[in-house]
Amino acid sequence: MEVLVCVKRVPTVGGTIMVTDDGQEVDTRASGFTVSPHEECAVEEAVQVTERLGGSVTVLTLGPPDAADQLRDMLALGATRAVLLETDGREWGPIATAAAIAEAAIAGAAGGGTGGGGTGGGPAGGGGYDLLLFGNEAADTGDYQVGVRVAHLLALPCVTGVKKLEISASGDGGRARREYRGTQEVFDFALPAVITVKEGINLPRYPSLPGRLRARRAPIERHQPQWQPDGLRKQRLRVPAAQGKQAQLLGTGTDAVPALVALLDELGMLP
Repeated sequence: MEVLVCVKRVPTVGGTIMVTDDGQEVDTRASGFTVSPHEECAVEEAVQVTERLGGSVTVLTLGPPDAADQLRDMLALGATRAVLLETDGREWGPIATAAAIAEAAIAGAAGGGTGGGGTGGGPAGGGGYDLLLFGNEAADTGDYQVGVRVAHLLALPCVTGVKKLEISASGDGGRARREYRGTQEVFDFALPAVITVKEGINLPRYPSLPGRLRARRAPIERHQPQWQPDGLRKQRLRVPAAQGKQAQLLGTGTDAVPALVALLDELGMLP
């Protein structure tokens, strides 16, 4: 079972969000970087699948040279191969990102797997992969598009928002489950296929010391796709105004007791 997992380098959640002076980018000079939580779960799911059925896990990202750090984090979790589609730092939209991933798979830049499943409907059968995993959405943009667009470009079946994934022992198909408006939807699909998973499908393992050491020594395959502008044009970014907060001093000592009782009564907290 050969699995490709696509991840994205995103700023670490927490702290104050700031925008560059030109209003075009988020100022990340004081931010750390990580992988989106959904995608970390996708890597863990891929590792679990190959632990059961054999095979290997390739992790791929499109981003600046520093994104190699996030690839090494995923190698430490159990991925066996890492591919960086290296950019010059410019922002790539979902259309261009999906096109670069699909092109890499077709061309073999991201397709080192031998492929043990079916031939698939796409021109390259998923680039030699039996399963392509994505996070349901990136933690920064939340556009929900890349996995679906890659599936369309490769003409592969696609299930999104998956919270439980089962791959058959024969490696020719699987079953995906997701929740929608309080009900559970079940999808049976043939392989190769594209699946986008949600955080909570599993609990990602903590990387072991041997895993970290192996990841530090592992080679990172690098390719340079050509940047393509999307149809949308960004005007500027702005940080929403913070919600104002007010505090009212009720008094001090015993003089504040009547005001406190009146406030509790107004909030319906008194019998």
